[in-house]
Amino acid sequence: MMTRFVQAALLTCCALLTAPLMAEDAPGCLDCHEQEADSPVHAIFNTVHGQLQGGGAAVCTACHGPSAAHDRRGRREAPDVSFGPKWFSGTADQNASCLGCHEKTGAKMLWLGSEHEQENLVCADCHASHTNRDPAMDEQLAGEQCVSCHSRQRAEMKLPSRHPIAEGKTACTDCHNPHGSSTDADLHQVTLNENCYSCHEEKRGPLLWEHEPVTEDCSTCHTPHGSVNDRLLTARGPALCQQCHSAAFHPSVPYGAEGLPSGSSNRNLIGKNCMNCHSQVHGSNHPSGARLTR
Repeated sequence: MMTRFVQAALLTCCALLTAPLMAEDAPGCLDCHEQEADSPVHAIFNTVHGQLQGGGAAVCTACHGPSAAHDRRGRREAPDVSFGPKWFSGTADQNASCLGCHEKTGAKMLWLGSEHEQENLVCADCHASHTNRDPAMDEQLAGEQCVSCHSRQRAEMKLPSRHPIAEGKTACTDCHNPHGSSTDADLHQVTLNENCYSCHEEKRGPLLWEHEPVTEDCSTCHTPHGSVNDRLLTARGPALCQQCHSAAFHPSVPYGAEGLPSGSSNRNLIGKNCMNCHSQVHGSNHPSGARLTR
């Protein structure tokens, strides 16, 4: 009986001693930021971030830090880490808050030194953690996030020949890793061609008869974001072909406007382009396909 009494007394003393400390350490985030239905910040509790550190006010301190001064003085003192709109912490502080969890997860490992990091972007420029629908993680909204800065690509994506990003059939992140990459233009794969082959597998080969530009660099003939020419070509045939094949098997005469109908028309212009005959321009496995005609 005495043992039980002593145990109960010790537990009571411990509770009394630790209660003031817990009350002092516990931030009053939810005392001021009440959980109203129309409060935009509380949407975070419906997201994966809403369970950080066990939920509740600990969710706030997990990203914003203990923020003791803000807890005491409310609107007059900023949180230790603030993402706006009233207060903005430095770029490094904001990103460090996110990278504390995300730095070692998959595609985010190469953020430090990436193009976006060197441009002083913060995670919150693209991501919205307090919303149920983070635009950067939504396939329908992520493209708009990208072209809000990349205006040239926005214009190219409106050209007649383009990837079907507007239709939702592909996305910027299918080719690019916005968090960084070891390759140019933050591509997912080690080379541009490998990036293209991830969708256009039939162009990979190996083929019996290869076309050198196909194996070297797809951008020799194609532009990725949009073109006024068919099939994302950088120029219309035969002008595109003659950039390399100026004197190969055909007279090295440029096919220009002088070949259009006005008397004696040039069949290479009227007949569309070189690919009328050289249809297997990406390569051929036909035994007689050395000229890529079959």
